[in-house]
Amino acid sequence: MFSCLSQHKYFIIRSSLCQYRNNFIDRGWLKDDSFIYLVLYVDDMLIAAKKKYDIQKLRGLLSAEFEMKDLGAARKILGMEIIRDRERRKLFLSQRSYIQKVLARFGMSSSKPIDTPSAANIHLTAMFAPQSEEQKEYIGTSDVGLIYGGDTQCLVTGYSDSDYAGDVDTRRSMTGYVFTLGGSVVSWKATLQPTVTLSTTEAEYMALTEAAKEGIWLKGL
Repeated sequence: MFSCLSQHKYFIIRSSLCQYRNNFIDRGWLKDDSFIYLVLYVDDMLIAAKKKYDIQKLRGLLSAEFEMKDLGAARKILGMEIIRDRERRKLFLSQRSYIQKVLARFGMSSSKPIDTPSAANIHLTAMFAPQSEEQKEYIGTSDVGLIYGGDTQCLVTGYSDSDYAGDVDTRRSMTGYVFTLGGSVVSWKATLQPTVTLSTTEAEYMALTEAAKEGIWLKGL
């Protein structure tokens, strides 16, 4: 795959070895300086471009080299369902089917969903984890998804924060960040920091460092 795409002037995006980009076809630049993106994961592939003709041309190029099956417009990829509203120029991503499979795997298909997150002043501990089958029946937000599109300006914006010594079991702080593209979330993380910090400033710096690394990676895309 790499040699084939390289011959046709497709280049690997530095920050992601499974994404290829091309901004010229037939030795000429695409109109309006747009790009063609090819995203590859094992044997699953997505092609994105402004014009359907460009997608068809790349698909024909690859079909001549590899045995492929065209499934048409993407409806599902890596457990994510893709729903389009072309009139409103919006795209909706959902993992409802995947979540239902996970619930079935752990015997929680009859779970009763509740709203999350909890109140901001509640500090969770390991004691609050579900301990019985009855408690497990009150977990779930499978209908929540992400919406992209609209007329907002296409800019990447990032936010970071920390919760100093928020884990009452280990006294470690929490790192949290979120990045949006055109106002829609594209990357986020909330996790315990690897070590115990001695001040709120140190906790904030650790969270900001993780956010900065993610921002650099996103910029490379």
